[in-house]
Amino acid sequence: MPYEFSLKSKEKLATCDQRLQDLFNRVIQRVDCTIIEGRRSAERQDHLFEMGFSKLRWPDSKHNSTPSIAIDAAPYVFDVGIPWNNQNQFCYFAGIVMGIAFEMGIELRWGGDFNRNDIPGDQKFFDAAHFELI
Repeated sequence: MPYEFSLKSKEKLATCDQRLQDLFNRVIQRVDCTIIEGRRSAERQDHLFEMGFSKLRWPDSKHNSTPSIAIDAAPYVFDVGIPWNNQNQFCYFAGIVMGIAFEMGIELRWGGDFNRNDIPGDQKFFDAAHFELI
């Protein structure tokens, strides 16, 4: 089934490095998803840090560069939206993203496996929607 990004997702994706744009434009052809965030302002980054959704203050996040070398993206499920409470859905989605990135020659790190040991969730901070260029 063909999927496409919403206007909001397209706007957020446009703030990202071209490699991330190319990658997620391929991902959307395979699985329905949404772009939550690309580049972050200082105010937004510090707010997310204070709320506990980020471990880094401005300007230390990979979301803070122009263009952003990090993206937050999530699977999108019809009649549900983003399945925040379904870690398996995020792991499945990450597998698709990581596989397509590998095929494209894009080295990527996923927030569900920051330490890159292929064991999702074994670190203290599990950020299932986060992907960043290496």
